[in-house]
Amino acid sequence: MTSYEPELWLIRHGLTEWARDRRHTGRSDIPLLPEGEEGASALAPRLAGVHFDLQLASPLQRAWRTAELAGLDPKAEPDALEWDYGDYEGITTAQIQEKVPGWSIWTSPVPGGETVEQVAARADAVIARVRAQAPDRAVVVAHAHFLRVLASRWIGQEPHLAAHLALHTSTLSVLGWDRGTPVIDRWNG
Repeated sequence: MTSYEPELWLIRHGLTEWARDRRHTGRSDIPLLPEGEEGASALAPRLAGVHFDLQLASPLQRAWRTAELAGLDPKAEPDALEWDYGDYEGITTAQIQEKVPGWSIWTSPVPGGETVEQVAARADAVIARVRAQAPDRAVVVAHAHFLRVLASRWIGQEPHLAAHLALHTSTLSVLGWDRGTPVIDRWNG
């Protein structure tokens, strides 16, 4: 199979109630808030006229709706689902830390959910698909923690680096190449 050096554009979904409240939103299918729809729609002019060899989106409605409002026509990519937070779904880090002092999604267990290594394996699968199927440019519309891990893996780093890559809603980031080396070209644009 041919391996390309495409750009990979990342779009984090628009604002949801749980994102606004900083609640872990993994597999719960939460809709966009009106502000989230506005933010997603604001991406459309920035994407107009840009050709993507491959358009992918998490099948959850917050990502899928963002893709639609941004003017994309994606294929569902189950590997782009957000982290499975298991027992911590719907609660905040501060609430978890009341019971588990020092807890961090990046370094601590997630009872009933995924490990950071499992999320990284899914990110690696998306990267492999993009590098095999997109000669020039691909786009993935997905979720904050997943996209942060994907960016870390794109540049060949451990998934824990993602702790240092805050990602806001309705933003566009670009992963690319510099003389054969994978790079983060733009972040939170």
